[in-house]
Amino acid sequence: MLEIQGPPQVFCDGVSRRSFIKVGALGFAGLTLDGLLRLRAAQAETLPSASPRPAGRSRAVILIWMHGGPTQLETYDPKPDAPNEFRGPYGAIETNVSGIRISERLPLQSRVMDKCTIIRSFTHDNGDHFAAAHWMLTGYYGSTAGNKTPQFPSMGSVAAKVAGPNRPDALPYVNVNDGGFGYHGAAYLGVGFNPFRTGSDSYGNEGEQLAVASASSFALAGGISRDRFKDRHDLLGRLDTLRRDIDQKGQMEGMDRFERQAVEIVLSGRTREAFDLTRESPRVRDLYGPSWGEQALLARRLVEAGATFVTLNTGYWDDHGNIKGAMESKLPRHDRMVAALVQDLAARGMLEDVLVVCAGEFGRTPKLNEGAGRDHWPQAQSILIAGGRYRHGQVIGATNSKAEHPIDRPIRPADLCALVYHHLGIDTAQTNLNHSGRPVHILHGGEVPQELL
Repeated sequence: MLEIQGPPQVFCDGVSRRSFIKVGALGFAGLTLDGLLRLRAAQAETLPSASPRPAGRSRAVILIWMHGGPTQLETYDPKPDAPNEFRGPYGAIETNVSGIRISERLPLQSRVMDKCTIIRSFTHDNGDHFAAAHWMLTGYYGSTAGNKTPQFPSMGSVAAKVAGPNRPDALPYVNVNDGGFGYHGAAYLGVGFNPFRTGSDSYGNEGEQLAVASASSFALAGGISRDRFKDRHDLLGRLDTLRRDIDQKGQMEGMDRFERQAVEIVLSGRTREAFDLTRESPRVRDLYGPSWGEQALLARRLVEAGATFVTLNTGYWDDHGNIKGAMESKLPRHDRMVAALVQDLAARGMLEDVLVVCAGEFGRTPKLNEGAGRDHWPQAQSILIAGGRYRHGQVIGATNSKAEHPIDRPIRPADLCALVYHHLGIDTAQTNLNHSGRPVHILHGGEVPQELL
């Protein structure tokens, strides 16, 4: 096992984020997966527990996770008539949907707003990074900065278990630029449904090169033919059958599943090709741009290859000081990647089948602090969604004149999870056993906002 670590990022509470790339080898079988192929057992082959996919074409989710908590006022809920200390540095612009205005720093997204919905009344009551993120991504409250052990599985892990990949030779759940925090993981579902993690959490300037997997990451070692590998892998499987007889915890069974999936991925070539961004035309690559745009392009390619759930971790949005300087760096990249992804999915006829979600763990304080930044504010945040066969070109809910709290149609974490699961065709009444052997529903409560249906 090899870990390639990226530069650390630190939360405002001092918690260090250090991303890592898992690189594995099946050297004992005569195969080296040169690059990123430690599937961590998350890339299990389709399991008997998987439920049928929704009728029609396969569904998928791309979650753009705005790590740290994005400001609502500088993005999707501008208040140009508020006092200066609330309004912030930017004005508002019209979009291609009459009556919907967003930050003037999001001009590209303003042109695709007919394909999007803004939820301005998203709200909860926890300003702890870890607790809020866990709540948002699982639908359950259950972890805090003081106890970072995730208590419930993330939406991506549930999708990996219940739905599985859209193709048997695909990765069901991929997390790009994940810093390793457990709220993206499987909790009591087991490591077999953790995401395949790839990338770096270096959130620097526009020109930075992302440390994403390449096509060579999924290649056979030199001198090993496909037939020769299959023979060796069959032998390994027979040896592992003997080892399983004395394994009391099922760990060897999980490893066998990992290796079978690794074989399928390497030999099929679809995932290898998905990671090769050079296969895209210069026009498409230019549409997305570098840095965060490369992540979004990779997500689209992974979905095309059969992934069911892809999370992009962009940020770092925890801006307690100099909000203008921070937004000058982030918003152009965020604007370009989201607009390009929505536009590209629509052009390819994929937008109805792929749900795009832009969200973070909470919003920011409506009033600028002494450092001209914004602090944690869970009472109000804005979320953007696109695609997924939902009704779009609308705003759901509203906040008061200073973006302090909802005054109409409050939407909560379980509701976000409900709309994601509804898109994937996952019955949230299903249960899984937690570590204590108690059955727990995939989601307790939560409703898809009727405006979307």
